Amino acid sequence: MSSTENTFAIVDINGPFREPREQVFSYDYSIQRSTWATPHGVRVKVSIPDELEVFKRRLVGMVVGSPGQQLMMNNIVSRTIADRKMRVAEREGMLTERRDTMLAPFIGPLAHLFPKLEALFEADQSAIREEVRRRARI
Repeated sequence: MSSTENTFAIVDINGPFREPREQVFSYDYSIQRSTWATPHGVRVKVSIPDELEVFKRRLVGMVVGSPGQQLMMNNIVSRTIADRKMRVAEREGMLTERRDTMLAPFIGPLAHLFPKLEALFEADQSAIREEVRRRARI
C-alpha cells in the first residue's frame, strides 16, 4: 500500500480542555484513513509548564497584554503544539493502528520526541508569531 493511500485526514478537532489534576491542555482529534471503516480518536495533551510556556517564551519572550490577549495566545500556541505533535506521532508510526490513542506530553518517556517537535515549531515560528500578532494583537 502506498503512503498516499494510507495518510490520515483530520475529521474534527475539539478543545482545548483543561485536564483535572494535571497541568495540561488537551485536544481531541478525530482521524480517518481511507482503509478504516470509522474515524478514531486521538487525545493530544500539551503540558503547560514543559511545552506551552517553553514555546511561548521562545516565540514572544516575556508575555504582556491583557488577560484576554494572553488567553488567545495560549490557545493559538497550544493548538499549534498539538498539531505539530500529531505530525511527529504520524512520522513515528504512533497513529497507524486502528485504535484510540493518547499522546502524552513529550517529557519523561516521550522526551526523545521533544527535539522533533521543537524543530517543527522553529520552522514555522515566524508564521506562528504573525498569527499571534494578528489574532491576539500582541
